[in-house]
Amino acid sequence: MATLAIAVLTLTRTSSSSSSSSNFFSRTFNHFTTKFVSFKTPHQRRRFFCCNSKRGIASSPVTTPSISERMTAPYGSWKSPITTDVVSGAAKRLGGTAVDARGRLVWLESRPAESGRGVLVVEAENLEGEAVDITPKEFGVRTLAQEYGGGAFTVSGDAVFFANYKDQRLYKQSISSLDVPPIPLTPDYGSPVVSYADGIYDGRFNRFVTVMEDRRESTQNPSTTIVSVALGSKNVQEPQVLVSGSDFYAFPRLDPKSERIAWIQWSHPYMPWDKSELWVGYISEKGEIYKQVCVAGNDPALVESPTEPKWSSDGELFFITDRGNGFWNLHKWIESENKVLPVYSLEAEFARPLWVFGMNSYEFLQSHTQKNLIACSYRQQGKSYLGIIDDVPGSKLTLLDIPFTDIENITSGNDCLYVEGASAVHPSSVAKVTLDNDKSKVVNFYVIWSSSPDSLKYSPYFSKPELIEFPTEVPGQNAYAYFYKPSNPDFQASAEEKPPLLLKSHGGPTAEARGILNLSIQYWTSRGWAFVDVNYGGSTGYGREFRERLLGRWGIVDVNDCCSCTTYLVFLGKVDGDRLCITGGSAGGYTTLAALAFRETFKAGASLYGVADVNMLRAETHKFESHYIDRLGGGEKGCYERSPINHVDKFSCPIILFQGLEDKVVPPEQARKIYQALKEKGVPVALVEYEGEQHGFRKAENIKFTLEQQMVFFARLVGHFNVADDITPIKIDNFDR
Repeated sequence: MATLAIAVLTLTRTSSSSSSSSNFFSRTFNHFTTKFVSFKTPHQRRRFFCCNSKRGIASSPVTTPSISERMTAPYGSWKSPITTDVVSGAAKRLGGTAVDARGRLVWLESRPAESGRGVLVVEAENLEGEAVDITPKEFGVRTLAQEYGGGAFTVSGDAVFFANYKDQRLYKQSISSLDVPPIPLTPDYGSPVVSYADGIYDGRFNRFVTVMEDRRESTQNPSTTIVSVALGSKNVQEPQVLVSGSDFYAFPRLDPKSERIAWIQWSHPYMPWDKSELWVGYISEKGEIYKQVCVAGNDPALVESPTEPKWSSDGELFFITDRGNGFWNLHKWIESENKVLPVYSLEAEFARPLWVFGMNSYEFLQSHTQKNLIACSYRQQGKSYLGIIDDVPGSKLTLLDIPFTDIENITSGNDCLYVEGASAVHPSSVAKVTLDNDKSKVVNFYVIWSSSPDSLKYSPYFSKPELIEFPTEVPGQNAYAYFYKPSNPDFQASAEEKPPLLLKSHGGPTAEARGILNLSIQYWTSRGWAFVDVNYGGSTGYGREFRERLLGRWGIVDVNDCCSCTTYLVFLGKVDGDRLCITGGSAGGYTTLAALAFRETFKAGASLYGVADVNMLRAETHKFESHYIDRLGGGEKGCYERSPINHVDKFSCPIILFQGLEDKVVPPEQARKIYQALKEKGVPVALVEYEGEQHGFRKAENIKFTLEQQMVFFARLVGHFNVADDITPIKIDNFDR
């Protein structure tokens, strides 16, 4: 791709050392005891939130100044201990969990301080012990399959199978013998052109079955198959194809005897949440698939997107699909009749859109009566729930009381569950949940891993999310958002002033804003900004009908809903109508640019790796999303009409752009093109480019710089206040001389 000769700030910096919520979200766990145990060593420096059903809640009072003692200062100018160092240090990402042969939790975390390197970690034997890094320093666990990755590792007994980021090869490593280096399992092709994800160990044939994406012949249109990787040979062998012919595959899952394999497949022009199929293959004595049966997704009278197949210990197949009521619910396959029955029906989402491999929304358990149970999570009206149901159709659901109001994945341990979740006061975490013999009540709950183990000390500054439902431009249709008001115990603004607002438009756009503790949001609210995170039409979590509002209307529905949300907050008197800003990454960056081009609601915006030219994206993006844009944008004509780059004359307010130079999803040319056009038009604009960053920023120094520059950019051009932090602003074209 040609490179424009333009003056921009390109960062190649090295890592630096880090130094009134609504009643809707109020929950009290009166039968739990809260304990926080601090350790001195780095691995021990986490806090365990323990719950015991025999005691009342334990807490210590937090002393905050009274209103009369607080300093009065303009919104946006408040000093806060939640600095960009704190935010970037809390930006660890979780890439999945598993349990080893000894019942210990293994998790994958990406570390911003190590340029986003993915590291597998195994928990300590006891609370006083130290968690141990499994991944050697010269390795990083991450797959590039479908660009977004996920499912980069699998644990089977004492062995961990993982995809290495630099060469994308599969490796096997012993968890108990960490002095032995990982052994490569797949060929070295000279460059990272073949990726693997979402694998499972096949003990019957001593092989590893996995999804393989092969880019050797074409990077724009790679082939995707399900393959087997031999483990018994002394020499590395070429993977053997088991299933092929579809554009995409996910969730290859073997039954307990390795006699049958289930998988999900889908093809263009659909995304996996639009229309997919669940298949079962029967495995011969030679390890080949000799017969295939389509379980769900092939009935033309049903539009559905089955996902997450899983075999019970009895060899029965369960999965999640959205047939019938339009919500992802649990179902069961009756093999003898090739019939599907609902296990539990509810207008709630028991799964998430398949953006990444390796999701795990439910697990099988056994009670003391040997009855098969299913632990599952579901999402309804912006909140997650954890429950237990029987594995028979028509089951009843028993809810489990835990502090998390947002749940991602569930992993079954030895007599416990490991739950990935968060809440308005808990950052992204993994908790060990112990149940009673009947599996109907929580006996013990404590956090093993946290993306921000020290976040508790900033709790007096937290702004808790208020779930709001607001009217859209379509009569009778509402959308949703999480609103955060300014919150700082040390400051207050004058009674005459209303706070500036920063609206965030989430990415995807088939994704969801979630009301959990996010220190990057608290960075804004603790300085006196109001913040709103919008679930516009097209977001997930509210069923297929809500999700499909965006089909053919991307750049219309999302933009209108973001503007309607802002207008609603101004009408309620919660924010200053003259200081409205918008930000977003990826598809959210597109919504940001489109809102600034086609509407006059906002006064400034920040686009992070956002889309400026939709037709260019159609031509250049990766295979996974290559037809996604057509279905969202309404074809070539619709994409042209809704591309901000084709309407530069309509821009009038300041914009700052951030872009990774190795981005394959939204190529850097997108940011450069809109930057150059706005610069020539005379609109205040700035562009920051990061070397070594892909789609989304993983390096601590870049996460920090992006937040700081957004803050000072909005303060200088819209806010009418001085920021309290010592931030050196970058040059803004058409503003700074």
